[in-house]
Amino acid sequence: MTLEEIKNKRLSLNRFTIYNFIDLSILEKDRAECRLTLRPESTNPLGMLHGGALYTMADSTAGSAAHSDGRIYVTQNSCMNYLSNIKEGTAVAVGTVVHRGKTTCLVNVDITAEATGKLLATGSFTFFCIGSE
Repeated sequence: MTLEEIKNKRLSLNRFTIYNFIDLSILEKDRAECRLTLRPESTNPLGMLHGGALYTMADSTAGSAAHSDGRIYVTQNSCMNYLSNIKEGTAVAVGTVVHRGKTTCLVNVDITAEATGKLLATGSFTFFCIGSE
């Protein structure tokens, strides 16, 4: 399966990211980029991007990077550090595979504010491979 086919399949099947307005904008081998433009539905009571939206974005981005080899993965473990936030604009997450083994894949994710480049959150995700597509 080509990267474009993998990307299109992930876009059509991952209803949770669609529901949360997260767009998989780039998929390359061992790298993915997702974007989320703030909407009222993605903010917390303080009007900032909800921490759960940041986590969902990071998990989806990391999962897409892991899946870029055409195998099927599920999240096994993760750690997120929230550093800053935005009240408007677009958040951009970039996930990069750090290690790919026979059964696990480790992906680091950085989320930045598109307008300023400021780091909003960073995380590490371990995925377990459950098979091939």
